[in-house]
Amino acid sequence: MDAVSKSQRAYQWIKERIAAQEFTPGYRLVLGTIAGELDMSVVPVREAIRQLEAEGLVTFERNVGAHVAMVDDSQYRYSMQALSVLEGTATALASRAITESDIREARAVNEQMVRRLSDFEPRAFTALNQRFHEILFAKCANPRMLELVQAEWARLGHLRDSTFTFVPGRAQESVREHEEILRLIETSAPLGEIEQAARRHRATTLDAYMIHEHPDETLRLPAF
Repeated sequence: MDAVSKSQRAYQWIKERIAAQEFTPGYRLVLGTIAGELDMSVVPVREAIRQLEAEGLVTFERNVGAHVAMVDDSQYRYSMQALSVLEGTATALASRAITESDIREARAVNEQMVRRLSDFEPRAFTALNQRFHEILFAKCANPRMLELVQAEWARLGHLRDSTFTFVPGRAQESVREHEEILRLIETSAPLGEIEQAARRHRATTLDAYMIHEHPDETLRLPAF
């Protein structure tokens, strides 16, 4: 049990630093140094590296070692496509358990996002955006679904610090779509409508990024 807890501690420690951009793409992860920092042997650190490699956050080459994975637009697109499906489903499944208090909290977060539009700071806006969505999907009763959603959010934290850095105009549309999702949940709309709205919201963000960065790219996330 101790070995498991140590590997998970190392996993979280490394993952948090990747998400916070302390360990940037290409950064070399020296197992011995990390083990010393965490006051443990290299065995649980190696296990943590393997887990992060499986998630695509770390690359490992024999005789070279472990490095934080480089940013890849195709990987970003895949994660956004996956999150569109997963988060849409999780939000719909959680919707009937969401309370008036949850709605008030989500709306307060969205109002903070609106206020930040006039003095736009992409990273802070993205943090609020993540908090908004967490409130809506947190009560999903399927723990595996929650695990998958959170894994994709963590992966996005590495792949793209903030989509809104590249397409700030998307921010205004995003807060309007948030209010529409809240309205559907408040009025107990059919679960399918809630799911579709949440999926479209994520898909539109991806499309905005792809159009901005790759205007000749013809592949678009299909509407579900």
